Amino acid sequence: MKLHEIRDNDGANRTKKRVARGPGSGKGKTAGRGIKGQKSRSGVAIGGYEGGQMPLYRRLPKRGFTKPNAKHYAVVNLGQIQGFIDLGKIDGKAELTEDGLVASGLVRRKLDGIRLLAKGELKGAMTITVTGASKTAIEAVEKAGGKVQLPAQAAAAAE
Repeated sequence: MKLHEIRDNDGANRTKKRVARGPGSGKGKTAGRGIKGQKSRSGVAIGGYEGGQMPLYRRLPKRGFTKPNAKHYAVVNLGQIQGFIDLGKIDGKAELTEDGLVASGLVRRKLDGIRLLAKGELKGAMTITVTGASKTAIEAVEKAGGKVQLPAQAAAAAE
């Protein structure tokens, strides 16, 4: 086989149908679009139109709801905190607050608060003050000898 002998299999490529090139082509004059009407014009898209029938997107029921005042939390995993402690960006002995997490660069912004999740593991004991935490994250921090403070607990302790 030589380079000039290479070619596609038979039927692999079809020639493009050239429309509006005279009556002999079989697709002359109206180019297969019929006569007049919106669909014969260029630049027209009739998306969900079903000829006056109620369109499918209006026949089907709408489902779901997006809460307009939903809270959005920045998420931090225990493994990420441990990684920043190992790098020396967070002091493992001091109390860790949300502002400290932002200052260290672990979280870009607090949003509606920071939520602590249990992915990864914490090696040393430390006190972490955040807006929310999963049960497994609280258990993991307590197992390491530390504690997690949440605003609801802080309010209850102040009373």
